[in-house]
Amino acid sequence: MKPASTAVSTIVTLVLFRALCAEAKTVISVEDVQSIRVDLDLSNVVRRVDERFLSVAIDASLIAEEKFMNLLNSPKLRTLAKALIPAFLRFGGTKQDFMKFNPRGRYFQARENSSTAVLGNVCKRLELPPLLENRLKQEWVLQSKTLLQEELEGKYKKTKFSEYAVDLLYAFANCSGLDLIFGLNALLRTSENTWDSTNAELLLKYCESREYVMSWELGNEPNSYEKKAGIRVDGHQLGQDFVHLHQILQESAVYNSTGLYGPDIGQPRDHRKDLLTGFLESGAEAITACTWHHYYVNGRDTSLEDFLDPHVLDTLATKINEVLETTESVSPGKKVWLGETSSAYGGGAFGLSDTFVAGFMWLDKLGLAAKLGLDVVIRQVLIGSGTYHLVDDNLDPLPDYWLSLLYKRLVGPEVLKAEVHTNSGQKKPIRVYLHCTNRKSTHYRQGTVTLFALNLNKNEATISLPAHMANSTIEEFVLQSAEAGEQSLYSRSVKLNGQVLKMVDDRTLPPLEGRELPPGAHIKLPGFSFAFYVLTEARAPLCK
Repeated sequence: MKPASTAVSTIVTLVLFRALCAEAKTVISVEDVQSIRVDLDLSNVVRRVDERFLSVAIDASLIAEEKFMNLLNSPKLRTLAKALIPAFLRFGGTKQDFMKFNPRGRYFQARENSSTAVLGNVCKRLELPPLLENRLKQEWVLQSKTLLQEELEGKYKKTKFSEYAVDLLYAFANCSGLDLIFGLNALLRTSENTWDSTNAELLLKYCESREYVMSWELGNEPNSYEKKAGIRVDGHQLGQDFVHLHQILQESAVYNSTGLYGPDIGQPRDHRKDLLTGFLESGAEAITACTWHHYYVNGRDTSLEDFLDPHVLDTLATKINEVLETTESVSPGKKVWLGETSSAYGGGAFGLSDTFVAGFMWLDKLGLAAKLGLDVVIRQVLIGSGTYHLVDDNLDPLPDYWLSLLYKRLVGPEVLKAEVHTNSGQKKPIRVYLHCTNRKSTHYRQGTVTLFALNLNKNEATISLPAHMANSTIEEFVLQSAEAGEQSLYSRSVKLNGQVLKMVDDRTLPPLEGRELPPGAHIKLPGFSFAFYVLTEARAPLCK
């Protein structure tokens, strides 16, 4: 048994009722009152994830028409992206395997400069004028529908992009402070079905001449190449393709020590489990981290119920463990990333993936991924086609953006142990995770920890701390739907401690202020909500 100074026992008394969700046509049974204990172990760091653990993607579909890359010069989008650093910015997705670099001699300088003032001037010069931004946003709505139809039909048009698109992408990453990862086309094949690197070398040579600091990927979801392009690439060949790319990078003065990530396979399925094993056997030495993709459900036939179902959320753990076991057996010690992920595949679930209810899947995924040992999680998508983006058509932040921003500010890379105990064998409607508080949040003293919790039930949960913690200072950040009633979970707005979150202006985010609980007060987690609780007097020795 751990001493009281290192193990905190929390008694959670819940009145568990499930209600009729009329809109989703979901009948949920009434359950008895349960007492739930949450143990918080402050004595041991279970994992340490990358400081860029929560990262974001721009879908390669944005480049289908090059003019839409200019949206990346929106001051609003830059403001939102910059608030999420440190983070990787992945540029990839299905479209990356249907795009080809086509130099046209049209470019501008967008590389880093040692002078902050000079970089600031470049970023300022590239800002999108409001009239042009509004026009592009309107046209992008129509473009998104065209791309969605392409996805539904499974017929993907080939696209060419120029130096100008590369410059716009790099300028966005550079001006926002994000670490760019560019996804190369792996479906350019030779007659022997090996990767044809000619076009990639052309792009690399251009980026090298501009001194663009970036990392690389090759291909997106190779397990679906046969379905999307009529080409089958086995794991062994895929690994050899990565070795070939790695050799090219080794010969570059700029990219000889850059990151190379892959193979960006879809989540493990019985008929293609051999793909990852074969890839790692031939190509593990070439990659910096092993990447795979995960979505909980099919966006075309899911429901509100799925987004709140503990059984659905728990499927992630099974997939994570499968990938970790495979990777460790072939390439011990290799880091594993969720290289692309969101709630629902097929572009997201309409009316769900961009609403408040999607936050339950997103926050639980962040907690579970860090707990089980994934090093980075890249969210699909900051901007791009689909309905799982972090910003809306006007580039205004959606609920998952605000959730991501709070996570970034409050949650550090050190993972601690939080465990819920219940006498019943039923799935728990309260899910909790524990980390050291982000040490870059200078507002908090050393040794502070952040507990974050999800309430998948409609009724409030009361969390009581034991006597020796009763007078501890707790700062709470409770996120709830901005709307009330049956439609609340479908809201595209969110409240923090009762206040609706929205940008002050295109360059200014609101202060995300916590609410200090009175000493001895119970923690109350409202129904259908998630929250961060900063325990400022935890004095966790490993969080200093």
